[in-house]
Amino acid sequence: MKLLLDENLSSRIIYRIIDLYPDSEHVKTLALTNTDDAIIWEHAKANDFVIVSKDSDFHQRSFLYGHPPKFIYLRIGNSPTSKIVQILRGSFDILIQFGDRKSESILVLA
Repeated sequence: MKLLLDENLSSRIIYRIIDLYPDSEHVKTLALTNTDDAIIWEHAKANDFVIVSKDSDFHQRSFLYGHPPKFIYLRIGNSPTSKIVQILRGSFDILIQFGDRKSESILVLA
């Protein structure tokens, strides 16, 4: 599973999860910061990414358009990077199962 982290998440997270989620990226490394959500959505769709964000706009887009791409919604408020890393690493099995399910578009983690 390849994750695409939105700009509201630290780019430092990638280095701490890349062993579990190879080929994952941050929008910053793809020059997609300050980019319209629709462009990020289309990039994720075209490149087989699962979007990870705290942004409710992606949540709404996922309801409206379904998948691909799939969307992981982090409902955790202002949390330190270490907490986000802990959630993504600790939820590995759940994320993999989510990625394999054909009917699910959104996974909410809190």
